[in-house]
Amino acid sequence: MPFLPSGPRENTPISARPSGASGRRPHPARSGAGPHGAEPDGTKPYGDRPYGDRAIGNRPTGGWCGGRRHRGEPGPRPRAAALRSLLLRVSPADREVLWLYLTTRMGIWATAYCARWLFPADRNSRDAGPLLAPFQQWDWTHYLQIARDGYFPGQGEFLHRTLDHREAFLPGFPLVLRAVHTAVPSWAAAGLLISFAAGAVAVLALSRIARLHLPDHEAGRRTVMFLLLSPCAVFLAAGYTEALFLALALPAWLAAQRRNWPLAATLTALATTVRVNGLFLAAAVALHFILTARTGRHWRRLPWLALPAVPLVLYSGYLHAHTGDWMAWKHAEEQGWNRTFHTPWEAWSNTWHNAFSHAQTTGYAVMFQAELLAMLAGLALLALLARQRRWAEALYIGLTLWALGTSYWYMSIPRSTLLWWPLWITLAGWSLRRPGFKTLCLGLATPVTTAVALTFLSGRWAG
Repeated sequence: MPFLPSGPRENTPISARPSGASGRRPHPARSGAGPHGAEPDGTKPYGDRPYGDRAIGNRPTGGWCGGRRHRGEPGPRPRAAALRSLLLRVSPADREVLWLYLTTRMGIWATAYCARWLFPADRNSRDAGPLLAPFQQWDWTHYLQIARDGYFPGQGEFLHRTLDHREAFLPGFPLVLRAVHTAVPSWAAAGLLISFAAGAVAVLALSRIARLHLPDHEAGRRTVMFLLLSPCAVFLAAGYTEALFLALALPAWLAAQRRNWPLAATLTALATTVRVNGLFLAAAVALHFILTARTGRHWRRLPWLALPAVPLVLYSGYLHAHTGDWMAWKHAEEQGWNRTFHTPWEAWSNTWHNAFSHAQTTGYAVMFQAELLAMLAGLALLALLARQRRWAEALYIGLTLWALGTSYWYMSIPRSTLLWWPLWITLAGWSLRRPGFKTLCLGLATPVTTAVALTFLSGRWAG
């Protein structure tokens, strides 16, 4: 795909390659490989150019000779030719991943349709409401207001005169939403379209990252399956930031694995405009650079690693110009969502109290219970990554847990698991070695995923 970093496999760590693989690409005339390093069944190794009419050993067909059309014979239409070229760039493994992605999207849309009829805002209503209403919940309202009205629709002191706290939301997603809205009249449809397209990019990048770690040909699809069927997967389909962040962060991490540091830094900087997790990704990319740089040529790319800090500096300057506060976004989080600093044990205690001491209504209490489980899963993942000496990924997870685990109480940790790509790769690896593990995970996750989706789509708090 043109939007995903590709390159030679020489930069792939030896431990991540299948047994018997070497750093060299086989010659087409050896090992039964086809033109341009293709396999006998016609598939191509990752990163190779698609077959074309000028490929070595491919005789031109359909009226073409040496790249020229025979006189009198119609040539391909430009759009059809572009579509054909794009499809050729998508490998069979990528097509399987995209088909899995599409089928799960249809499942979520069907669930949203049912939620609209089964759980209307008024139980006595005979009208199911607007078609896209189930997706217009909670944080979507903030993104819509920012995209439509900006951060300061009135005076510069807007933050101090209302309880809106929209400064807590970074501008990346609202800017994209406003841009797409110029072509899509419906704001809700524009938000869903962004997440749909971004999700497709994200799952392709995730499958390719998984294939760097797991030698099994099923690794990419299996990893994507665990992500798309995870409990909070509905947020990848809604007009939220998770899909767009992953569409930037995962290709950035893939570029870092290929040691394409300018591309990795640029994509990380864009991810930082969407979620503050982009800073955690930037730290992981920087650590990966330090651990892998060996020559002076590599170290000359070091200045690129400062690029991800630029968007947050610019955003802080923008807020300072309107409010006089460089940290207005952080203070908005503290005022609106109780994200003031507390020690990890205080945050755990407060969350436990709200989960089990009947301090909250049952709907909120069960979500606080989910917060505790997600934190335990994150800590287990962090320990596993440290044991495997995957230090850069461990740093990313560790910083995420520290940020989420030092507030007054835990909030949105289950939804944050969508951004923990090492978790889905780990689960895929276990399921490939133990087939029964896949059955266990799907059996437990499927009802929970459906319950969380219905909770969100019916307007209740779901993380």
